[in-house]
Amino acid sequence: QHSAPSQEIVLPANVQPFITSPIFSRTNGYLKAWYFDIGARVKKGQLLVEIETPEIDQQLQQSRSNLATAEANLKLAEITKNRYQGLLKSNAVSQQDVDNSIGAYNANVAIVQANQANVKQLETMQSFERIYAPFDGVIIARNTDIGDLINSGSSGDVKTDLFHIAQPEVLRVYVNVPEEYSRVARTGIGATLTLAEFRGREFPGKLVRTSEA
Repeated sequence: QHSAPSQEIVLPANVQPFITSPIFSRTNGYLKAWYFDIGARVKKGQLLVEIETPEIDQQLQQSRSNLATAEANLKLAEITKNRYQGLLKSNAVSQQDVDNSIGAYNANVAIVQANQANVKQLETMQSFERIYAPFDGVIIARNTDIGDLINSGSSGDVKTDLFHIAQPEVLRVYVNVPEEYSRVARTGIGATLTLAEFRGREFPGKLVRTSEA
């Protein structure tokens, strides 16, 4: 019997971790402490780094003071508004005075809301002082040490990733297929991976996607 037609293509491949990610800081400051070194296995959510950000801490303290002042002014404006509305019933004050007190109250409400938003923003910035592992993986690079000046990864300054984390349990294998075999390389076909480090062993797999290029 004739066997099913088959063709074997041997190509070099590039093996990479399923997930690999550089870890940057979202705030500027000085590195206070790091807790894992190269080769360490970390779990998602574990604390990697602590950064000192004295400017943000001071801004947050000042913003909370401004919020407390605004809340006190709002409370006074509310008392004044209620008092004027009560006096209006006996015609002890004019409607204009009542309107002024209501306007002052509404303005203080807006000021309190703005200060609350500012405090919340600075609290979020302060939370970036602690950097946590985004997924389970292995530290494959550490590019910082205690006392280093840390630049925010979102700023335009020169920046360096603090850590590089990889998830090596599941691997991605990339292969450049010559054009003459491009019609054969379709999703679902079988493939076998051999590695120089594991002589005599074969690792079966399937083609899961192509770039269609």
